[in-house]
Amino acid sequence: MSYLVLARKYRPQTFKDVIGQSHVTRTLANAVTAGRVAHAILFTGPRGTGKTTVARILAKSLNCEDGPAAEPCNDCRSCLEITGGHGVDVFEIDGASNNSVDQVRELRENLKYMPAHSPKKIYIIDEVHMLSTPAFNALLKTLEEPPAHVQFVFATTEPQKIPTTILSRCQRYDFRRIKVKPIVEHLEGLCRLEKFSISAESLAIIASEADGSMRDALSILDQVLACAQGAIGDDQVTDILGVVDRRILKSLADALLARDVPALLDIIQDCYGRGHDIKRFYGDLVKYFRNLLVVKIGRGGSHLVDLPGGEIEKLKLQAEPFAAAELQQVWEGLFAEEAAVRLAAQPRLALEMVLIRICRLPAALSIETLIDRLDSLRREITTGAGTPSGANCLQAADAQSAPAAPAAAPQPRHESRPALEEIEPAPAPVSIKSGRRPPPEPDLLWQLLIELVAPQNPSLAANLKKCRLTAIDEESIRIDICANAIVQSMIQRDKSMAELKAAFRQLLGDEKKIVLKSQSKPVSASRKKKNEADRKKKALNHPLVADAIEIFNGTLMDVKLR
Repeated sequence: MSYLVLARKYRPQTFKDVIGQSHVTRTLANAVTAGRVAHAILFTGPRGTGKTTVARILAKSLNCEDGPAAEPCNDCRSCLEITGGHGVDVFEIDGASNNSVDQVRELRENLKYMPAHSPKKIYIIDEVHMLSTPAFNALLKTLEEPPAHVQFVFATTEPQKIPTTILSRCQRYDFRRIKVKPIVEHLEGLCRLEKFSISAESLAIIASEADGSMRDALSILDQVLACAQGAIGDDQVTDILGVVDRRILKSLADALLARDVPALLDIIQDCYGRGHDIKRFYGDLVKYFRNLLVVKIGRGGSHLVDLPGGEIEKLKLQAEPFAAAELQQVWEGLFAEEAAVRLAAQPRLALEMVLIRICRLPAALSIETLIDRLDSLRREITTGAGTPSGANCLQAADAQSAPAAPAAAPQPRHESRPALEEIEPAPAPVSIKSGRRPPPEPDLLWQLLIELVAPQNPSLAANLKKCRLTAIDEESIRIDICANAIVQSMIQRDKSMAELKAAFRQLLGDEKKIVLKSQSKPVSASRKKKNEADRKKKALNHPLVADAIEIFNGTLMDVKLR
């Protein structure tokens, strides 16, 4: 006898055997018991979640000799025929290959005949969204008022493609993705029945790869059992499936958070040598940092991370030494570059570039720490008494964030590293006349200003990054705009200038005049003339323009850009 795959061998035969869809099976069982089953039912949801299986169980419940019953007996003639797939009164139709209007008309003609020996004639149409528009139209009237002995059950993965006229005539049930834990528990039971020894960690890898589909999980388990002999280890499972071991992801996350570039490159080289798909590996890394951040900021985070309990505890331990802002900074950096890696011709090089760039970023400060330091700096600048305690605070934080020897794993820290990298100058002498300390170093003040403006006005902060604070005295502040006229006009707007003045007032304690100076060089007349000539030449070389000149015997007078 030919081998029967696990997905068919252990297919659920009653409603209570269906995994992860209790909201559907409970409702259907109650409807059968109360005699309130709709004449047309639509099952929707991801692949492999049990839509066709539940349709067969419903058919057995309606046609069982002891029924209609919430739980079919699976021993009568009708139940055995439906289980074997050759029931004379249950028709399973593939909507993808029987989608023409002629086939639906033939189906309509057969509806008037009574069932052979069962109470109901049941039509199960899988992938019903594949029917053509004329086929749907031919089915409308019959679907709304079918004969009393006819039952329709539709299944689809794409309900949005079904016309609303069909949807309004059906009772809809949405199937959900099955979580990792129920899949692992089900696979453990099947392995005991098949007398195979496999660890819970390996089953968790299989369940994660299934992406909420029980059928996919059983197919993957079939593949693993066929490739391995005896006890199956975690390394064998990852090699067979070609997935990245979570231990590799953890090591890479540790190296990334520790800013250990050599270790990062070694891990990527190892993954590349093993033949892992770099694009898929990058997606797993983005998801890993998402889970790290969720368990750090979430209330427990267990319900938000679809992983076994042991894996969640490991994530909590790994995230504990780091601030949430630092984890978010790395996750945002990875997510922002996902398209660059996915579309790159050489994804390995793109991945290395992204990770090195993230390592070069200064660690993010929490907003509370930033506000405290700004307040301290403003108080000390206002009083002008000796070396500011805020500067001491920044110096101490910089000493903590000074580059150290690369480590394989991050060392526990209670504070995230500062976002500013500066060298604090020696305390300036206090002016005898004014009793005030001279203004702080312009570059430091400019970085603090951008950090202060960014939460309220990100676009203004982005434009300010293209400028420099070049001079500051008792009366005025000079800002050089090293960008084009568009950036200059946006900064010169009344609202932007008001926000700049308010930010400087908050940092310095008093209001100063802001002087803007453009550093962009005007386009020379010769350069402008050359640009116009280049535009004309490019326009003349365009096929449409050349054809138009030839057809109308015309001359190109000018080229204007809109």
